[in-house]
Amino acid sequence: MNKVRAGAAEAVADIPDGASLAVGGFGLSGVPEVLIHALYERGTNGLKVVSNNCGVDGRGLGILLSAGRIARVTGSYVGENKEFARQYLGGELEVELTPQGTLAERLRAGGAGIPAFYTPAGVGTQVANGGLPWRYAPDGIVAVASPRKETRDFAGRPYVLEHGITTDFALVRAWRGDHHGNLVFRRAAANFNPLAAMAGRVTVAEVEELVEPGALRPDEIHVPGIYVQRVVALTAGQAADKPIEKRTVRP
Repeated sequence: MNKVRAGAAEAVADIPDGASLAVGGFGLSGVPEVLIHALYERGTNGLKVVSNNCGVDGRGLGILLSAGRIARVTGSYVGENKEFARQYLGGELEVELTPQGTLAERLRAGGAGIPAFYTPAGVGTQVANGGLPWRYAPDGIVAVASPRKETRDFAGRPYVLEHGITTDFALVRAWRGDHHGNLVFRRAAANFNPLAAMAGRVTVAEVEELVEPGALRPDEIHVPGIYVQRVVALTAGQAADKPIEKRTVRP
């Protein structure tokens, strides 16, 4: 039951080239920076990432992206990253865009064992009708486009079929966690982290504060330990490293 690993390098050591990876975070809030950096240092390549966004230039998943380690991204927001745009438009990166709420539910459904569900989001658009560019050719022609999805009417309203997402591994960041893998997220970091943790077949959590079993009240736990296989305790310096994506106040 003790799921604590000695460090981030040990926790990601068996993630192979080509693995699918659900990663928590929204912008730069709640991003598992230490685990991402450990994966970068290991040299893992050809990753298929599912995450709300792909970090920014030089932070978060942007570190792996700029090194050419990511082959495919399923996400809902692709702004704030010039290298992402360059790779996508240049045909180096495959991108599946999906509505943000749909992405969240696809991860939750996958973690809950639900293979698919119907949603009204995207009906009447290329999300449902197909044709979204997944990959460009170097000459700018669309090489791979999204397929048409099944639609169905319920009570006179059309819905589109979306599939749940499960991944080989998941990387998340929690505020507090115990040796059994129970996790608590704080404020904005409780974004895609719980959903990513559910979707991974092997979930690795970096925690800012590691506590003993029993220290967390059952009613405050966001993700129970059954979803988490490995826990990495952060140092005080690592826990305090929380960059601000855009400063909106005067110096």
